[in-house]
Amino acid sequence: MSQYQPPIADIAFALEHVVGYPDLAKLPGFEHADLETVVELLEQCGEFMAEVVAPTNRRGDTEGSRLLPGGAVVTPSGFKEVYQQYVDAGWGSVPLPEEYGGGGFPRTVGLVIQELMTSANMAFSLCPLLTQGAIEALLHYGDDALKQRYLPKMISGEWTGTMNLTEPAAGSDVGALTTRAVPRADGSYAITGQKIFITYGDHDMADQIVHLVLARTPGAPEGTRGISCFIVPKFLINDDGSLGERNTVQTVSLEHKMGIHASPTCVLSYEDATGYLIGEENLGMRIMFVMMNSARLGVGVQGLAVAERAYQQSLAYAQERRQGRAIGASGTSSAIIEFPDVRRMLLTQRAHLAAMRYLMLLDASYVDKSTHDPDPAVRARAAEIVGLLTPICKSFGTDLGNELTSLALQIQGGMGFIEETGAAQHVRDIRIAAIYEGTNGIQAADLVGRKLGIRGGASVLEFIATMRELETELAQAGAEFGSIAAELGLQFDALEEATHWMLRTGATDPNAALSGSTPFLRMWGLCTGAWMLARAALAAAATNDAALAQSQLVLARFYAEQLLPASAGLLGAATAGSHDLFALDAHQLAGVASPRIRI
Repeated sequence: MSQYQPPIADIAFALEHVVGYPDLAKLPGFEHADLETVVELLEQCGEFMAEVVAPTNRRGDTEGSRLLPGGAVVTPSGFKEVYQQYVDAGWGSVPLPEEYGGGGFPRTVGLVIQELMTSANMAFSLCPLLTQGAIEALLHYGDDALKQRYLPKMISGEWTGTMNLTEPAAGSDVGALTTRAVPRADGSYAITGQKIFITYGDHDMADQIVHLVLARTPGAPEGTRGISCFIVPKFLINDDGSLGERNTVQTVSLEHKMGIHASPTCVLSYEDATGYLIGEENLGMRIMFVMMNSARLGVGVQGLAVAERAYQQSLAYAQERRQGRAIGASGTSSAIIEFPDVRRMLLTQRAHLAAMRYLMLLDASYVDKSTHDPDPAVRARAAEIVGLLTPICKSFGTDLGNELTSLALQIQGGMGFIEETGAAQHVRDIRIAAIYEGTNGIQAADLVGRKLGIRGGASVLEFIATMRELETELAQAGAEFGSIAAELGLQFDALEEATHWMLRTGATDPNAALSGSTPFLRMWGLCTGAWMLARAALAAAATNDAALAQSQLVLARFYAEQLLPASAGLLGAATAGSHDLFALDAHQLAGVASPRIRI
């Protein structure tokens, strides 16, 4: 497996020239996080992730986490020590509030740290990712006592957090959960039930694990309206803040997974465990969405991060592997990077990676604007854009994670298919990302069912109009930008047509809109990706760096001419409706049995 090289130069360019980070650093509360400081911090972070975390990736995959006979979970060798170094360095606290010991940096900076850590070791990165989601839920809904008791050590990373949503009979249908929370006289609750698929539900990297558990109180309304959220710590906490006796939550088993073997995915059993209500009863779904929306952008970044690591490995292999002789080459053999189809696969990866990174950082920048801009109107509009971009980032980003890691393996041929090279691990690890934190089909349903209808559709149409403003700038930028401008215009036309169809149809036939939601989201991913690459190409042309300008122009043009046209090709699927999807019953879907042949 090749050594991971953090793409700090690419990230710095994106921050400065593509997503407008210098303006973000001027917002109240971010004055200490200027671009120069941030780039220096990210260089140090990248070095830590490459030198300390990345070497654990392969070992974690081969060893995996283990459940001991006594019920304790042990992570792969080195994980505990590396996590302590991560805590000591303070990387997890960088984007969190100073009030509780954080660095107070923008979420945008935190997202870059997530990318660097996930590229280094996705399985390792899941523990801090889930902890951050739990922290944000407490920040939004916890009372002062809960915040003071839990947040400082969670933000430092000394304690980790989990999200306990899923049950054997309640997956995506969270409202079907049966875990009970019975109030006690002292104000706590007795939590009883079983939760499955709990990432880092138990481990040996931290002394305390803070579980956020969804449960139903006596007499609560049925469905999602009757769900509450509770803190259930692994160890009870004494009045002086020290850890007390073990709470009655046990790890029943670990899942045997396709990938992310080092990340312990637990089945947890709660038997009258002591829990503490967050916020008020029946607010669990609101709290859950705070956790999940935070995690969804982070999961989208997982697609980018693992694909980046896979790309670096496939590029190194293509430069080293000699096979056949390319047209016009001298000598007996050529490096496979000289062959057109290998170049196509490499450039497809490179262009998608750049587009994904720009789009993820754009979303994060709007998160920061939605919380820190002094103008209420700007905050409100930024929140709308975050709502629109997050399902696109999560779904499109993780779909591409699957596709690009597969391309990277394809470049390495048979050697990529052999486990020892590590290429297969990237494919296996990233496969889960399109499934958890809301499957990508759920993200598409969220896009058409919730986000398009905001302000009667005006919100999404305003965003399309904002993207289309770039067409004029491209048309004036010179002939070399001509094909980008022309193709963007065609694809924006198709996206607008599909969006208007969704707005009309969703109001009267929601099943028809849902039937086309996944190809519709893909259209959005391709169009926003091309838009960001075009912005980057224009920005690079305005610098004094000719090599940078050329590389960004080539990426934008390749994407516009060879990848973006697929968007309009999805228009028919997006607007086809539901008739054919439901025209065959289950028996017909199984096929027609062949008649028995008699002799």
